[in-house]
Amino acid sequence: MKAIEIRNKYLNFFKNHGHVIIPSAPVIPENDPSVLFTTAGMQPLVPYLLGEKHPEGTRLTDYQKCVRTKDIDEVGDNRHLTYFEMLGNWSLGDYFKEESINMSFEFLTKELGIPAEKLSVTCFAGDEDCPKDQVSAEAWKKAGIAKDHIYYYGKEDNWWIAGEEGPCGPDTEMFYDTGKPACGPNCQPSCDCGKYVEIWNNVFMEYFKDKNGYTKLKQKNVDTGLGLERMAMLLQGKETPFDTELFAPVMKKLEEIQQVDYIESRRIVAEHLRSSMMIISDGGRPSNLDRGYVLRRLIRRMIRHMNKLQINLEELSILIDINVDNLKEMYPDLEKNKETIKSVILEEKDKFVKTLNNGEREFQKEMNKLTGTKMIPGKILFRLYDTYGFPPEVTKELAKENGYEVNLEEFEELFKKHQEKSRAGSEQKFKGGLAEQTQETISYHTATHLLNAALKQIIGKDAHQRGSNITADRMRFDFNCDHKLTDEEKKQVEDLVNKWIQEGLPVTKQEMKKEEAIKSGAECMFIEKYPDIVTVYSIGNVSKELCGGPHVNNTKELGRFKIKKEESSSSGVRRIKAVLIK
Repeated sequence: MKAIEIRNKYLNFFKNHGHVIIPSAPVIPENDPSVLFTTAGMQPLVPYLLGEKHPEGTRLTDYQKCVRTKDIDEVGDNRHLTYFEMLGNWSLGDYFKEESINMSFEFLTKELGIPAEKLSVTCFAGDEDCPKDQVSAEAWKKAGIAKDHIYYYGKEDNWWIAGEEGPCGPDTEMFYDTGKPACGPNCQPSCDCGKYVEIWNNVFMEYFKDKNGYTKLKQKNVDTGLGLERMAMLLQGKETPFDTELFAPVMKKLEEIQQVDYIESRRIVAEHLRSSMMIISDGGRPSNLDRGYVLRRLIRRMIRHMNKLQINLEELSILIDINVDNLKEMYPDLEKNKETIKSVILEEKDKFVKTLNNGEREFQKEMNKLTGTKMIPGKILFRLYDTYGFPPEVTKELAKENGYEVNLEEFEELFKKHQEKSRAGSEQKFKGGLAEQTQETISYHTATHLLNAALKQIIGKDAHQRGSNITADRMRFDFNCDHKLTDEEKKQVEDLVNKWIQEGLPVTKQEMKKEEAIKSGAECMFIEKYPDIVTVYSIGNVSKELCGGPHVNNTKELGRFKIKKEESSSSGVRRIKAVLIK
């Protein structure tokens, strides 16, 4: 069964069970401070999981384009992906455990034809915060899962929370038995031996965690996630996602044009190409900051491995064409944005080729400094990598050509510390965001709307938001602009926002048809991501935007707006960092 068939079966199944199909949000979040990219289907729905009314009702389903960056360095093995698609269904205070489990079992066994005996499930074992989830276990038994296929685990395995604080609760996970032999007498879903593969996760959100502990949410929610690539791989009897139709045409072309055979490098090129294309199609551009840095890293890692395969880099254009043609039915925007995707990737390729040339010059300088040793210290490898983006494997090759060895152990140690810092920074993005919905983050969220409106008046009506990031301490706002703002422009923007704050403008919310909202002048970043019925927030007569909220009730609640910095974010995009002083 092809991936798109699985997707369509899923959406139609839940539509027939009273769910409204909503569009996928872009991989670049709009007004979400929690992460660099959309990492899960629930992420755009956090306000509604916390009690806001969704314009399409209490039962929703969608496919969500996701990017997770934590395991970029693991891509190349038989399972890790940076970009993936997650199928999900939600109950916003509607059904709960029993109905959710019954639908999941019916979909897996009847729609996908998986025998019940090949399924195992896990439930929460209980602790001092929450009792053992006997309700889910009983529901699975009634549905048709054998008692000895039901396992209990603690918070590490069967509890879900967005970051350190936010909505949370026990979950139940579904596993597919691949038929591989057990690793021992105690082999079970928690093993990493490959016999059991997790395919679906149903989260039962009934708690909210903050620094004081757990409290009950005012509405019980269900949030589920099923990985499309993994399910396609299992149903097709393939060993890896790279063997499915999602990657096969590009993998085949790489095998044809490679001069050296490295399966891991082919996988890296295929995966990073698809991920880069999806990010660029949704508005991402390479830079040295945040998501732009991730995109740059993906493209450059892909190019390094094309070099490793000894593939002419001019083939990149053909590889993009193959991917667009293969994926356009699933992602029509790829075809629409093909030329932009090509120009961004090829321009970054040219920059990286220059980087490689610069790195070789720096390598020679370092060699000239070395005396009395044929061992290149790991710190040199790391500096070339960290400062110039020069790949360590290229340094190693150059060293060998010059009769030197390299201290890889020292490099690995430095690189590991670098990774830990990067991951800590990435995880920090998930703290203090909309999942928390503090008064501070809500205030900053409203302030982004005022800033957007002010930029249109001072810079020009063609200035549009390109992204934002909010914490409890500050806001960051990206917008398209072809020049560095002058001090006068910054002051005018700041003064205008503060004028509107002092005027005490009311913040109002309306629900209307998407077409009516656009006709009324409401602005949004990605109109295609919104459902047919949308929520429009207006701030007096100065701002009108499609948005999920939440917001303050009146601008006087915001305090004084102060621009701290204005800088370049990426080509044609500027960034403002600002604070609210109360």
